[in-house]
Amino acid sequence: MPNGVRARRAAIAALATTSALLLAGCGAANETAAPSGDGSQASGTIAGAGASSQGAAMQAWIAGFTGANPDATVTYDPVGSGGGRTQFADGAVAFAGSDAALKDDQLTKAQTRCGGGPDAVIELPLYISPIAIAYKLEGVSELNLKPATLAGIFAQKIKNWNDPAIAADNPGVTLPDLAITAVNRSDESGTTENFTEYLHAVAPEVWTFEPDGVWPVSGGAAAQGTSGVVGAISAGNGTIGYADASQVGQLGKANIGVGSEFVGPSAEAAAKIVSESPQVQGGGKYTFVYELARDTTASGTYPIVLVSYILACNTYQDAAQGDLTRAFIAYIASPEGQQAGAQNAGSAPISDELRAEFQPALDAIGGPLA
Repeated sequence: MPNGVRARRAAIAALATTSALLLAGCGAANETAAPSGDGSQASGTIAGAGASSQGAAMQAWIAGFTGANPDATVTYDPVGSGGGRTQFADGAVAFAGSDAALKDDQLTKAQTRCGGGPDAVIELPLYISPIAIAYKLEGVSELNLKPATLAGIFAQKIKNWNDPAIAADNPGVTLPDLAITAVNRSDESGTTENFTEYLHAVAPEVWTFEPDGVWPVSGGAAAQGTSGVVGAISAGNGTIGYADASQVGQLGKANIGVGSEFVGPSAEAAAKIVSESPQVQGGGKYTFVYELARDTTASGTYPIVLVSYILACNTYQDAAQGDLTRAFIAYIASPEGQQAGAQNAGSAPISDELRAEFQPALDAIGGPLA
């Protein structure tokens, strides 16, 4: 294994330990002043848009940053990853959140918007979280699903809750004779892309569709955004869907088959699968994109996970906008910002080692620091 990959994996592996400690130790919101990037207070106005999965964390990040920098205004529109990437590439927002890396055509457009060249765009995985398979099924408080069973449900091949495949995964559980209502995103979504990527990797004989941010199966229920999916699941009985684990509230969360175990969604388990995943090579020096090991059988891992990226530019036409964007994203990446995300959204904080690896990219936002 190349030294660079080994170092990256070792750094990411520390996520699990870091997240466990921080999630256990977080009480009140951290009140440490948010860094502005150069030690002074930040000011101005910037807008971002993108992944709704980052919604709870983004609210905490904006509150923490603007609380310490009262002359700064930051807004974020959770329009979904696809909308965020489009707005960022078009130059409509200063930064974006995306549950998937930029596509080739989007990357080319974004590079032009950001000043040109392979290193013009910054992509940093600053939000790592499990995608829960959320359900509402009266009388069933715990649900186990093997990969092929889960794929069959969302491919509309398993249509009733007392289907033999579900029963085999849940011995001793009384399952109702009730139709399954599978809920998917109606909008283009990075959460959808991550979920379909998982299904394609672990059950290709059942899930015959390619990974895509647009839901490929007809016949289920569709809802806009993370909140829409959660609302649709909550409103019924016999419903099941997929959403960022931090957003599903009191809904049931299925345990997913990994090797000989069933593992539930948690920050620690999500971080563990990232630790086994190599970084994608060939991008610019400020892009940190990972090829997740969806089909892992390692004990204690939760494989349905999203690594959500913050997108920014090396160069902005408005230098002040670049300075403020750099300051805000520096706060997101800071220990204080990552702790705020963990406390408010259940995400896995990045390690100090990974933060150090990202530092040159953070410094490059808006141009090199003077």
